[in-house]
Amino acid sequence: MPTVDDELVVLRAQQLGEADRIVTCIGKQRGKTRAVVRGVRRTTSKIGARLEPFNVVDVQLFTRAGRNRGLDTVTQVVMVHPFSSAIRQDYVAYAAANVVAEAADQLLESEPAPLQYALIVAALRDLATRAHPADLVLAGYLLRSLALAGWQPTFTDCARCGAAGPHPFLSVALGGAICTECAPAAGSLMPVDIDTMRLCWALLAGNWRVAEATDAPTRSAAMRIVRAYVAFHLEYELRSLALFAQVQRDEATSR
Repeated sequence: MPTVDDELVVLRAQQLGEADRIVTCIGKQRGKTRAVVRGVRRTTSKIGARLEPFNVVDVQLFTRAGRNRGLDTVTQVVMVHPFSSAIRQDYVAYAAANVVAEAADQLLESEPAPLQYALIVAALRDLATRAHPADLVLAGYLLRSLALAGWQPTFTDCARCGAAGPHPFLSVALGGAICTECAPAAGSLMPVDIDTMRLCWALLAGNWRVAEATDAPTRSAAMRIVRAYVAFHLEYELRSLALFAQVQRDEATSR
């Protein structure tokens, strides 16, 4: 069996038997990978903590050739970025990281996607270091991930005729802002104020100065738009997004 080395982000892990674990990862060179880690749940295992969700690790894998090669097997693990511990210390960041992991699992396949990989690592790093508010990090990741997957929305020019904005409406199905002239023929529309549209643009562009200057109602409105985009293109609502929304409400209530 040949061995392969790659840098991976661990998305999730599930138990296998009494001592093993299956990890789902996104590889820098290999795309989405599922692999077995033997004996990782034993107390004598030295690599269990390294393969926690949200960590970035260098691994060596045994792979089997052929179409029905089954799961890879992890043989060596070296920690690169131990994001998991820092993320788990903040429940909002942890909930956001779970959305990132679920979205990546749904969007990406086994083909290499280096830009998507870099986007995931950057989002987890921002959540671990508290570089930006967790809701903005999450919304920005989801918008940019959808854009890289081929579904880039526009929050400036009209998605139907290309007229320069800002515009007062948004259509998820048509791909973004809709001007007043196109509105009658655009179908289902969402009225959107200029501050929310500007925030969506800033999140897509990675302009944190503009994004962090917004207030809570504007951020909530932008997140509703992001959730609608995700549900439309993935054709279902991410389960972890509903949990994140509940965590945010609980956090706001406790303040």
